[in-house]
Order: sequence, then C-alpha cells, then structure tokens
Amino acid sequence: MRTTRLVAAAAVSAIAAITLAGCAGSPAAGNTPQAAADPTSLVLALVPSQDQNGLVETAAPLTDYLSDELGIEVTGVVSKDYQAAVEAMGAGQAQIGFLPSLQLWQANDMYGADVVLQTERNGNISYPAQFMTNDPDKYCDDAPVERDGMLFCNGADAMTGPAGLDSITKVKGAKVAVLGPGSPAGYIYPILALQEAGLDTDSDIDQLPVTANDASVLAVYNGDAEVGFSFWDARTIVKKDTPDVGQKVVVFAMTEEIPNDGVALSSDLSPELRERIATALEDFSNTPEGSEVLQSIYSITKLAPADASSLDVVARAAQALGLQ
Repeated sequence: MRTTRLVAAAAVSAIAAITLAGCAGSPAAGNTPQAAADPTSLVLALVPSQDQNGLVETAAPLTDYLSDELGIEVTGVVSKDYQAAVEAMGAGQAQIGFLPSLQLWQANDMYGADVVLQTERNGNISYPAQFMTNDPDKYCDDAPVERDGMLFCNGADAMTGPAGLDSITKVKGAKVAVLGPGSPAGYIYPILALQEAGLDTDSDIDQLPVTANDASVLAVYNGDAEVGFSFWDARTIVKKDTPDVGQKVVVFAMTEEIPNDGVALSSDLSPELRERIATALEDFSNTPEGSEVLQSIYSITKLAPADASSLDVVARAAQALGLQ
C-alpha cells in the first residue's frame, strides 16, 4: 500500500511539473526541476527526561524498526537538553524529535516542524507536574495514602491536577530540585504555581539545578533537596534501583494539567516521507513490543495523531514566566 501511494504521489508531481513547464515555456537543457530525494539517513533526537546513560541503547529497537520500515538508516541521539533538540531540528541536524510539549510548539513556531503525534499514557493525553518531598510532616495536611506502592497526600492521590496547591507556600525557604527552564513539568508549571501563590522563586527558594526528572526524584530521595519537581509519576523511573522511593518521596501537590509530549518532523522532509514516519511510529506503538520499548524510554503507552492547537496553553505558561 505504501508503494502504491508513493508512486501515485510521484505521478501527480510529474504531471504538475509538466503543466508548469508548459505555462512557462520549455526549460533549457539540464535545467529540468528535480524532485527532492529522500535522505539516505535520519537522526532521531531524544531529550533526557531521565538519566541519558543508556537511552540510545534503550531506544535501539525503535530506531531499528524505523530503519527497516522506511528503508532509511535511523540513528538515535540524546541532546544535552530540551532546547538543544529544537535547535538541532532547526539546523537540519535532526529530522525526528521526541519533544516535550513546549518544544513541540517551538519547533513548529520557529522552524515549521510538523507536529504529527502526541503520546498517550494509560489513556491520558495530559499530565500534571508534581511537587514531592521527603518531609511529609511539613507539607502534608492529612495522612499520606498509598496508590500502587506510592504515597500521596493533600488529595494528590487523585493523580490528576490541580491538587494540593494550598500547601505549596510551605516551600518558602526550602532547597528545591529544579530542572532547566525548558521543562514544562520540571520548571515552567511548578515555578508558575509558586509565583501565583505569592513566592519569589528567585529569593524564596534555594534552587538545586538537576538535568532530568529522575535526578529530581533522587535528589529528594537522597536528601539533597527537601522538595523536587517532576512529571507525574517520575518516581516509577527509579523504583527498580530504589524500591522504597514511593515511601520516602511523597507527592503533596500537583499543578494544572500539561499537554503530553510527542513527535515533530522536520519540514525539510517530503510530505510523503513524513506520513510514512508518522505511520511507522504509530504502528510501532500499537504492538506489544513497541509499547514496551516506548514505556522504557518515556513511559509512553501509545502514540496517536497530534492536536497541535493543544500546545498553545504551554506557550502561554512559558510567556507568563518571560521564557518566550
């Protein structure tokens, strides 16, 4: 079916070229317009939502699958941070990007990237950022309750946002594990929530910079920070190595819901190739093996067609912090 569709598209392009040539006069020999050829290789940019060591290897079944399906070698690379992945797409250094919601919006707005897919996690198309602590006596107004081996308080056990935001004023004076400003869950939404609660996030908290969501969890777990920000529920990422993380790190508040991350494709690629990539990725996510791989990379259970307009809310949140 894919071969038929591509052949048909090529035929339409050829007819269009002939028609335009007839209108403009005969081109000089050797100046016949050539259709852009598909690239011989593609780069898939991954952002480090967790410890990047081994992320490329974890994603190898995905890149191998894409290489086989497309007949084009696909290589996975891990960018140093979220913004670097966007810039790599803009510079033509990456053609496929697995990006958080803000970076999806930026890639589209700045470089015309095509937002083709968004993730689903257990049927959810959005998620909250979570506030977590190793000092529940200070931050919990009620007794923590357990859900799937993880402790929550202040109504955060509903596992949707917002919840518990009345308690976040207690963060004043605490050391807080914070991701970079490009992270919706690790920075933008929780910082905005603190500011809306009346805190000066430059002077009222002691920020401990971390590079990824699992690092934020571990900073709280190890006592390096009293509070940490991450996506819900990043504790599961480190549970294998720290089985008691759900008991030692308690989620006490959740922000407003954030649109899920997804996949952007470079506008340098032909529409036909973009369609093939999107179809291959969606098909991969619908297989048991593919779902398992995507779970291990980004806790993704499924990839579905994107609603690019849903990303506007993240851009507005970033603008409220002066990040756009």
